Amino acid sequence: MSNLETAARPEYLCRIAIDPLSRVEGHGKVTLLTDKDHRIRQARLHIVEFRGFEKFIQGRPYWEVPVVVQRLCGICPVSHHLAAAKAVDQLVGAQALTPTAEKIRRLMHYGQTLQSHAVHFFHLASPDFLFDFDDPAAHRNVGGVMTDYPDIARQGVRLRKYGQEVIRVTAGKRIHGTGSVPGGVNKALTLQERNELLADIDLMIQWGRGVLKLVKQAYQLNPGYFTHFATIRSNYLGLVRADGALDLYHGGLRARNERGEILFDHLDYRRYSQVLREQVKPWSYMKFPFINSLGSEQGWYRVGPLARINNCDFIPTPLAEEERREFMALGDGQPVHMTLAYHWARMIELLHATEAIKELLLDPDIFGEERVVRGEMAREGIGVIEAPRGTLFHHYRIDEDGLIEKANLIVSTTNNNQAMNESIRQVAEHYLDGKELTEPLLNQIEVAVRAYDPCLSCATHALGRMPLIVELVEEESGTVMDSLARDADGTVRSEMSAPSRSGFA
Repeated sequence: MSNLETAARPEYLCRIAIDPLSRVEGHGKVTLLTDKDHRIRQARLHIVEFRGFEKFIQGRPYWEVPVVVQRLCGICPVSHHLAAAKAVDQLVGAQALTPTAEKIRRLMHYGQTLQSHAVHFFHLASPDFLFDFDDPAAHRNVGGVMTDYPDIARQGVRLRKYGQEVIRVTAGKRIHGTGSVPGGVNKALTLQERNELLADIDLMIQWGRGVLKLVKQAYQLNPGYFTHFATIRSNYLGLVRADGALDLYHGGLRARNERGEILFDHLDYRRYSQVLREQVKPWSYMKFPFINSLGSEQGWYRVGPLARINNCDFIPTPLAEEERREFMALGDGQPVHMTLAYHWARMIELLHATEAIKELLLDPDIFGEERVVRGEMAREGIGVIEAPRGTLFHHYRIDEDGLIEKANLIVSTTNNNQAMNESIRQVAEHYLDGKELTEPLLNQIEVAVRAYDPCLSCATHALGRMPLIVELVEEESGTVMDSLARDADGTVRSEMSAPSRSGFA
């Protein structure tokens, strides 16, 4: 781990904030502490919003949860919908879904993966590939892409629209649908819906192959920068199918270390708490998960497209598998650790999603009538899925009345928390240290964060553990009349002179 997490004597350092982070989902910031010589002494990623879903869904009926938790986020609601639905399946004793139910859910999930990856790459990340860092901020955005590269921008819109249509016909709505119910789904596809989606799927596959060429061209133009920028060595975690294949909907947990050695394999994800722990730090709303056997200092890991491509043995669709083999050659027999390679891996998954959608659209099971199963009720359910941003955990316990008694969510961005912090510290140390900081230089910090495609609104769950300062301010003069502070351990104290916010930044 980097030594830039906590600076000695921060009160004597200059604080620089990148606030807000641009072109990410949700609200966040990065703070840097520098000395008089512009040397970086501290770098931290912060989430500046709080959701608290784990607390306020307590007392709600279990069957509401797959719909309610979608309100965590408007970008990845399907992922929360499906993870919660898989947990609720266990509550109602549905040990195995009908073929129709599982394939409809898979189709929904691949639609979500396609639209989410398209949004991130084309609308949020593509300016990092198409424009220089010193390009004016007013142009270095999706508007600039639409002006200078209209064909690329249109492809992004069309790919996202197609993914949203897949979600609509499987979940009932493009956003916050209700398709998954306890023990299955509430609708199958009609022949007309299937045929409408089939009409454009080959074009989506073609565009998926095209965007991969764009990413590989960016690497070939500057391989040294691509290889070293924000690159960190880490462990990797994700789901794999029983035969080791990439599986975004279901599978067992596999973890590898930085050398590619397997730490555990095909672990029943309902046992996740036996191998993972969650650490809380006083300066962050987000939790810091780690592999328990390695400890908090060495056990942090990465999830998401890069982790999944590194972890799996193969991809079960031919075009994506061909791309995976080319990608893995970058590691020369070891995992690919390049943080910017997240974009490359993400586009491999986008191509895989289009291929998988086509396979499912040609499967007659998607028209089936048997869509729901039930069994003996249980008091606890755990659902895990590979969301676009990485492994997503939903864990619920209910009381005798079927009301949520306890909930724990470990979202994809939370799993990447330490890794994102390590990446921004690498950039700060190697590219910013000792320099007078300018907007183009600070943008490199944002590039490192954007590579992970964080969904910051999903990721804040450390209720009751955050330092907090509440001030009573006189309106006319701005004088602080009173101040109440809560420390990380929950201690509440009154302070007539408010402490500096920099300690809580």
